[in-house]
This record gives sequence, structure tokens and C-alpha cells, in this order.
Amino acid sequence: MNDLSPEFQDTGIGIFGGTFDPVHIGHLRTALELKYTLGLAEMRMIPSARPPHRAQPQTSADHRLTMLKRGLGDEPGMVADDRELRREGPSFTLDTLLEIRSEVGPDTPLCLCIGMDALGELNTWHRWEEFMGLTHLVVAARPGWHLPTSGKLVDFVHEHRVQDHTSWKNSPAGKLLIVEMTLLPISATGIRQARARGESIRYLVPDSVIEYINQNQLYNT
Repeated sequence: MNDLSPEFQDTGIGIFGGTFDPVHIGHLRTALELKYTLGLAEMRMIPSARPPHRAQPQTSADHRLTMLKRGLGDEPGMVADDRELRREGPSFTLDTLLEIRSEVGPDTPLCLCIGMDALGELNTWHRWEEFMGLTHLVVAARPGWHLPTSGKLVDFVHEHRVQDHTSWKNSPAGKLLIVEMTLLPISATGIRQARARGESIRYLVPDSVIEYINQNQLYNT
């Protein structure tokens, strides 16, 4: 999966956010593949407390964090980061980037990982134009993907996009990379709905997470 030469491996930190309500194998597999494809030293999965651009989570922060930790298990370099759950107010990505940048220093490459749908809405995010001074942007895209065709994002992509999957490692921030992947068609909404109907969610969610869901009677209604 990782065909990078040794000098480019295990560098930088990935940032992969979501509500994870619940975390499922689509989240986990995408994050893991991005970690290895890019040669990241670490991938931080960050549950959002109060996402400003989507419906609020159905399940408590404590439950979602515990499920994420269970789902990650002991996989090396995969980390559950609870900073947004500990922070008051909306879970703005900019605040998270500023915090992590202050912790790791100015020289460590950061990679904010999002989907192509999120890229198409990036100009609606809080102070989005400041992101590239703090991080690289990695876009996970399904085969047949299309870039934004109008508005500020066209110029943004043109200015920052690179083709080389290793060139971002030469700088801490500022480049946009599109990684084509076969993303698993699984949604947390569908899992919650299946659970409420009494259907099995096995093979969609790690067994350790299903065990926790059952123990705590989550998503029953």
C-alpha cells in the first residue's frame, strides 16, 4: 500500500475529523489507508463536539470517544484525539489546527484529511482561507471525482494543488493533494437507522464497538 522510498516515510501528522456517531470501518479504513499511502508518522482521529456544518451528534461525547478508542485498538500510529470534545463552543477546524500547530512547532508537516464533498463546501468553513498557512490539505476522492468548477475554490485548488504524493513533505503546510481511493459506502446514519430497526450492524462496525453499543443500548430508537 505504501510505495514511498524510505526517506519519505513516517513523516508528519494526519488530522481526520468527524462526529464518529458511531465510528465505522469506512472511517477507520480510510484513515489507515491515508496514513500508509502518505507515509505519515501518525493519524489523529478527532471527534467533533459541536460541528458547525452538520446535524449535532445523537450520542454523548464520552460514548463516541470510547467507541473510537475501541475501534482503533492498538494499531500503531492511530490516535484518538479528544481536544474538540474538551473545548467549549463550536468545533471549528481552524482552532484545532492552531492548537496542533502550537504543540508540534512550525516545521512538522500537518495534513488535514477531508473528502471531496467537503472540499466543495470548504469556502463555507470558518476562516477557511487561513488553513493553508497551518496545514496541507489531503482530499480523499472516489474514482470519477470532480473538482469544484466555480467560485473561489477553483482558484484555491489551482494555486495549491500538487501531483506528487511526496512533495508536501518538504514543507509544513500549503499544498493540496488529491488521493483517489475506493471509499467504502458506509454511513453512520445508515448504521443508526439499521440499529433502530433491530437489524444487525456486524461487518459495518468493529466487533469491539458493537459490543459497547449493545452494553450501553445505543441507537435503539
